[in-house]
Amino acid sequence: METEEAREAAEFTLPRSRLANERLHAMVPGGAHTYAKGDDQYPEDLAPVISHGRGAHVWDVDGNRYVEYGSGLRSVSLGHAHPRVIEAVRRELDRGSNFVRPSVVEVEAAERFLATVPTAEMVKFAKNGSDVTTAAVRLARAVTGRARVAICGDHPFYSVDDWFIGTTPMPAGVPAATTDLTVAFPYGDLAATEDLLTRYRGEVACLILEPATHSEPPPGYLAGLRELADRHGCLLVFDEMITGFRWSEAGAQGLYGVVPDLSTFGKALGNGCAVSALAGRREVMERGGLRHSGERVFLLSTTHGAETHSLAAAMAVQTTYAEEGVTARLHALGERLAAGVREAAAGMGVGEHVVVRGRASNLVFATLDEHGRPSQEYRTLFLRRLLAGGVLAPSFVVSSALTDADIDHTVDVVAQACAVYRKALDAGDPAPWAAGRPVKPVFRRYV
Repeated sequence: METEEAREAAEFTLPRSRLANERLHAMVPGGAHTYAKGDDQYPEDLAPVISHGRGAHVWDVDGNRYVEYGSGLRSVSLGHAHPRVIEAVRRELDRGSNFVRPSVVEVEAAERFLATVPTAEMVKFAKNGSDVTTAAVRLARAVTGRARVAICGDHPFYSVDDWFIGTTPMPAGVPAATTDLTVAFPYGDLAATEDLLTRYRGEVACLILEPATHSEPPPGYLAGLRELADRHGCLLVFDEMITGFRWSEAGAQGLYGVVPDLSTFGKALGNGCAVSALAGRREVMERGGLRHSGERVFLLSTTHGAETHSLAAAMAVQTTYAEEGVTARLHALGERLAAGVREAAAGMGVGEHVVVRGRASNLVFATLDEHGRPSQEYRTLFLRRLLAGGVLAPSFVVSSALTDADIDHTVDVVAQACAVYRKALDAGDPAPWAAGRPVKPVFRRYV
């Protein structure tokens, strides 16, 4: 069955992007340097390869312009090529980017970060999220003398390192003995977490979790985790890669008023520049330093962790958030988008199938089949129609560079996509409109 909509969708092609993807696969395993950017995450032959971006828009090598969401996997929250960030980076590049001793920029960046996140007393910078979450785990193990790590199993990603990857559907290469040291607890369930800590009494080094995700933490939940960690002698670690800045300038810990022992930041911190941070209590962090009498911990030692231009970018981001009220703007934009998408979906009769979830500053969407189950086939149909309408949206995570006109355009395109979605539901088969293999989940055992 070939419909008019299917023919129209098939006419949207990306020949130059397709060739660039083939070149990438010939040289780069997976065709991208992050699995979430892989072309398997997009409809067949419709994975744009980006030429450049400015603000909330990106252009692919085929010359198409898109309104972009989820920019840089949530890292570019101010929009691409933000002038304050670019100016700060250029200034430092002219002064040299890396030296044999610490730069004064490291002093300034640490002071700025600790002023922004006052619940932390010390900070160490690195380049990516995995570095700092793994450093937090190592530090917790050293401080407590315990080997087990308890992760919140409801959260999708913490690190590329063995202590986490061994727990995923892609554990190849990770020794079972390493995986056995990681256990999981459910989000929002204090009783289940206490049962876990009791079962492994005296063995758990830390509880690590994203303090908030697609739903608000239940009342008293984070404070309850703080109490459990204290009572069972383990550390509480907040992974604030996503919540940092998007929830508040000081992250979820600043919004909800619960202080972890350690926390990790990244993504929005550099507006696309490579910088991450491990922060926490002085007593704990100093174990990775030189001013204590205990056994030393190899905490973080990265050649490029304190490159001056990335730290300058982080300071510019923090200044912009504080002076321009960026967090509030992200929430306002997200609320406008969520309301528009929900109205469009309901108007086309698919309000129970195209579902927007999450905090306004961090929206995602679910695509559900006729039985209300998550469907990669319907996601493929939906993404194909968005791309054809000039919307690049693996999620609906907003940047502050979006305008009301961008959101209005997005809602119009969503409405058109939902009209096709309704026809596919009525036919009981999205395949004719998906026009190729379905998109695939990142974590899967086989290709």
